[in-house]
Amino acid sequence: MQKHALPFSGSSWHIAVAWRVMSGKPVQKRTSGDAAAVDDRSVAARLFAILDAFAAPAGATSLTLTLTAIAQRAGLPLSTTHRLVAEWVSWGGLARHENGQYSLGMKLWELGVQTPTARNLRTIALPYLEDLYETTREHVHLAILDGRDALYLEKLSGHHAVRLISRVGARLPLHSTGVGLVLLAYAPTDVVQQYLATSLQRFLPRTITEPEAVRKRLAEIRLKGIARMSEEMTAGSSSLAAPIRDRTGQVVAAVSIVTRTTDTVDSEHERAVRLAAQGVSRALGYRRAQQ
Repeated sequence: MQKHALPFSGSSWHIAVAWRVMSGKPVQKRTSGDAAAVDDRSVAARLFAILDAFAAPAGATSLTLTLTAIAQRAGLPLSTTHRLVAEWVSWGGLARHENGQYSLGMKLWELGVQTPTARNLRTIALPYLEDLYETTREHVHLAILDGRDALYLEKLSGHHAVRLISRVGARLPLHSTGVGLVLLAYAPTDVVQQYLATSLQRFLPRTITEPEAVRKRLAEIRLKGIARMSEEMTAGSSSLAAPIRDRTGQVVAAVSIVTRTTDTVDSEHERAVRLAAQGVSRALGYRRAQQ
């Protein structure tokens, strides 16, 4: 297979860009006045701007854009956009569809999952995630804390499970997802304070956004060791999530299943989620006596 190179080198740069873009995190912030100063940007900055155009907002699916839309989002002339997009397509960073629109290419994800933290955690956790899926036949998620969001490292999908917006590489809010609540519950106090100091988006009527109510919820999660939520991010779905600890006892990730909403919590599902989290934690070197 022919390999294509970008007009600059450095695998660490590729990996950093890949992970940030596939997770929906903007590579570079721009102001409305940047378009006028576009000629002052380096080639690398313009390439960043092309990728930044595909950064989807929280809760959105991955974007498919026309060349004109990319140019507008990146603040670049159409001719420049055409040339740089062609470079990304040639390398595999963008994919061109039959209708002429573009989306992020798999090459970015392939590089992103090679980061040491993501690769090691995902590799260690995967057997336990697969066991959890085989036990429940429901959606299974593995996520880590990334700024104000839960970053999804893995997702195993049930064929007949409820439809979700989550995907591998997505970043979703902490207060409205099961894994996010677990990660926030065990985050440092200053992280929690900063998160709750800003306005929290209400995605559905059941989404809890009041700071004191969220704090109470986080305390309950720490007490019980599991998060339960229903119809706060996606209608008709409920989530059970549990923390994953490393050898020092620090919570480094969360695992969850997402099911169709029912009147009662399935105790077998809850037990399965706990066992999966405990299994990954043990594999990371955690021993309960250290807690």
